[in-house]
Amino acid sequence: MSTIALDAMGGDHAPVPEVAGALAAVRKSDVNVVLVGDRTRLELELERIGGAGHDRLRIEHASEVVTMHDNPGQAFRKKTDSSLRVACNLVKAADADAVVSAGNSGAVLSHALFLFKRIDGVERPGIVTVFPTPHGEVVLCDMGANVSVKPAMLAQFGVLGACYDRVLHRRRRPRVGLLSNGSEESKGTDLTRAAHTLLRSAADNPDAEFDYVGYVEGGDVFGNVCDVVATDGWTGNVVLKISEGVASAVFRMVKDQLMASTRGRLAGALAKPMMMELRNALSSSDAGGGVLLGVRELVMICHGSSDSVAIENAVLASNRFVGKGLVQKIGSTLARHQRVWERGKAEPEGGGV
Repeated sequence: MSTIALDAMGGDHAPVPEVAGALAAVRKSDVNVVLVGDRTRLELELERIGGAGHDRLRIEHASEVVTMHDNPGQAFRKKTDSSLRVACNLVKAADADAVVSAGNSGAVLSHALFLFKRIDGVERPGIVTVFPTPHGEVVLCDMGANVSVKPAMLAQFGVLGACYDRVLHRRRRPRVGLLSNGSEESKGTDLTRAAHTLLRSAADNPDAEFDYVGYVEGGDVFGNVCDVVATDGWTGNVVLKISEGVASAVFRMVKDQLMASTRGRLAGALAKPMMMELRNALSSSDAGGGVLLGVRELVMICHGSSDSVAIENAVLASNRFVGKGLVQKIGSTLARHQRVWERGKAEPEGGGV
């Protein structure tokens, strides 16, 4: 039975979805949750939704909040009693096993780096998320933690994603691809070409636990070409936001077409259950959030606009990953590729993709 420290004040609509999501999670599983934030507000919200007194849900008071507008580094130094800082301190003190936050992602990253440190051999942690496709789920890393990266960092995101995929989807040898503007080796930038060389070398290692398929294009993410996509955080975040926007726009256009005629409305009524299932499958609420891979503790970063379902799923996913030993498995995988990353450190910095 693990304990999850939940930053209950960081999200756009906090603490309503955080409290509701935490209550749903403890009612659905054997997880313990510590709600971190303003005690008075949290107690009132728990009372309002009928969750006061639950034996696996407690409150840890924090007097400050890191806002979306705060500078990450300054927030760490100056807001020492923020809900995010207190939640991370609980994990550092071994009073909790993981931290979940829908707050300022840059601040979550800075807190994790300063308080938890990187796993040995990790160049930079990356945020990993999962995309649903017609062929199953695809893992992407990095989704926004690192805008400017070096070749070794970019290559490592592929290995981090592969380890995550092995734990989450139990694929024995995930297929890793490097996102580029074409599949030919001549495409890409100095950055992607150097990372390509490192990933190919890593995959040739007898201890490698993944296969490298080379460059992949944007459309390949959904085309059963690979199981894991490595990219820099700037590109990854753009891919994520565009994909979410396209999914939302397509559903809206289909709905408008169906509502435009009597026949369409009848067809819409018949198709509504299947459309709702598809919408839920594509929703970020189902994934809960993205894991920050590469630090020594389990950190889950959620969308700022996360609803209670997303918070619930993030808590439940964190509980599963603690039980699976995700952080420890990432550390052992990277140790087996240490020589590759040591060589990569000598590579020059590249530009953005």
